This record gives sequence, C-alpha cells and structure tokens, in this order.
Amino acid sequence: MLRPALSLLAVFTLLCGLVYPAALTGVAQLAFPAQANGSLVVVDGKAVGSSLVGQSFTSPAFFWSRPSATTPPYNGAASSGSNLGPSSAALKQAVGERVAALGVEGRVPVDLVTSSASGLDPDVSLAAALVQVPRVAKARHLDEARLVALVQQQSISSPLGSARVNVLALNLALMKEPASR
Repeated sequence: MLRPALSLLAVFTLLCGLVYPAALTGVAQLAFPAQANGSLVVVDGKAVGSSLVGQSFTSPAFFWSRPSATTPPYNGAASSGSNLGPSSAALKQAVGERVAALGVEGRVPVDLVTSSASGLDPDVSLAAALVQVPRVAKARHLDEARLVALVQQQSISSPLGSARVNVLALNLALMKEPASR
C-alpha cells in the first residue's frame, strides 16, 4: 500500500508542481508576453515601473498617485487596505493631512486622499488628475490649458462611465513637455 501511495505522490508532484506551472507559464509567455512579465513600462530600454502598480510621486512638479496603504508604499508583497472606517480618528487625521498637503481650494476628489483596498492603485480619477493641474503647472512653468489637454489625452474611459488616468503614464508624458515660459 505504501508503494502505490508514494508513486502517486511522485507523479502528482511532478504534474502539479512542475509540468502544469511550466506549461501555463509557456502559454502565458506566448499569448500575453507583456502581462506575463508584469506589464512593465520601459523607457529607453530601462523598466521604470508597471502599468498595474502605483508609484510614489511627492514632488510638486509631478502628478501624485492615490495614497498607498502598504509599508513601504506601493509594496506589492504587502498589498492591503488600511481597514480604517469612516468613523476612525486615524483616517480623519490622515485625510486632513493629505488635503493640506495637496493645497487645493474647494472639494478634493476622494481618491486623492484615501487609499484603495489593495493600496497599489496605478490610476486616479480624471477629476483627481485635473485638480492637481494648477500645482504641476506652477512647478513646471507650463500653461494650465496645455496641461489640462495632456491630462485629457492620457485619460482612459471606463465601461462604467468614469474616466481614469494612469499616473505613471501621465508623468512620463509630462516629462516630454517643454516649459512654456
């Protein structure tokens, strides 16, 4: 009874532990090479990020991503939300600090001051990108109308009707913009 059990263990270990993962990896590499390799964004032959994972931008000259709940920020190995509810004093304090850091008059889109469930979102809403235009335009000496056009050019439509913007793609396009003054 021991010999058949060990034989089946060896066969299924090879099948499920080696053959199946290798076959699935091979099919993924052939059918979806960009996605299978992490949806990397490559500039001048160098990977600068992933289109699926947010990055921390803190300079006033760049558009800022949605806050990350992971430690360190945007750490895919620690993907999680903050689990803070609307009555949480810690959440209220964090949101207040983020609103102050943005320096925006009026309403602030919620995705600029709260983290998502994964803490890794690469996108912000179109409204969240547009509310940052005055700060970025001032820091980069760009015309606001030109910057609004760039944001809208980088926006991605959603099947649900709300547009979003990939912050890394927007900041890479922004780096190509010459100063207007």
